[in-house]
Amino acid sequence: MIVVVCPGQGSQTPGFLAPWLDLDGAEERLASFSEAAEVDLGTHGTESDADTIRDTRIAQPLIVAASLLAGDALVQRSGRRADGIAGHSVGEVAALVGSGVIDETTGMRLVGIRGRAMADAAAQTPTGMSAVLGGDEDALLARLAELGLSPANYNGGGQIVVAGPLPALAALAEEPVKGTRVVPLQVAGAFHTSYMGSAVAALRDAVADVSPVDPDITLWTNRDGSVVSDGAQALSYLVDQVSSPVRWDLCMASFAEAGVTGVIELAPAGALVGLAKRGLRGVPTVAVKTPEDLDAAVALLNGDAA
Repeated sequence: MIVVVCPGQGSQTPGFLAPWLDLDGAEERLASFSEAAEVDLGTHGTESDADTIRDTRIAQPLIVAASLLAGDALVQRSGRRADGIAGHSVGEVAALVGSGVIDETTGMRLVGIRGRAMADAAAQTPTGMSAVLGGDEDALLARLAELGLSPANYNGGGQIVVAGPLPALAALAEEPVKGTRVVPLQVAGAFHTSYMGSAVAALRDAVADVSPVDPDITLWTNRDGSVVSDGAQALSYLVDQVSSPVRWDLCMASFAEAGVTGVIELAPAGALVGLAKRGLRGVPTVAVKTPEDLDAAVALLNGDAA
């Protein structure tokens, strides 16, 4: 069983979309994605600098657009789709498209709204996020409660991303829990926490006129790592996860339980393959960063990998 995974915010780098635009029809598709998301993806994906594409309004549509281009190219070259799919944070938009729950235009429209709404929510209160590596999870969670911080991403492999007020994050960094290392992240706010309440409301309004269908391949939700077979439920989870923790650790546990034999991460790839190498030891992985990586992904998908 081969699973495709779609990355979340922070995976983008300057110019990363440029090689994808050499594929037949890619420029035209990106133009339609830009219109749906209300973001100039062509310029931002090829010319804008790191600070510009760090903006949540820009980063989220860029990432989903790249995953959709890479996913489509993989299907065309391999002649088949993966057996299952999952997305980390905003990557879940691409996963819903890839599983047939919503179409590309709807996905790009929703991710444009999501990015703007989360940026607006983040601007209301100075908050941020930090990655905490290692240590005892229970001890960390107790310390977070003392400081008024929240776990935002349970990434597995001994990594939890925490979020909340900047002074509290500074206090955690100054006095880290024994055995942990705290790494501040360059993000605009406390995503996947209660600080995103207004963004949840905006996205819920945006999906009111969407008519989802049930997924036609296995779809895991990052809400709790479970398989979602109902399209309406999958769309509801997509809305709710804006203010609730990403449980990627549970997704990987579900992959293992399902007997996943390979993991392919769509562009802009790297982070989730890194987590898989620690959380799914021995399972072959391919990070599709550029079209040059498609041959390796096709080989894994079709059982031809060495």
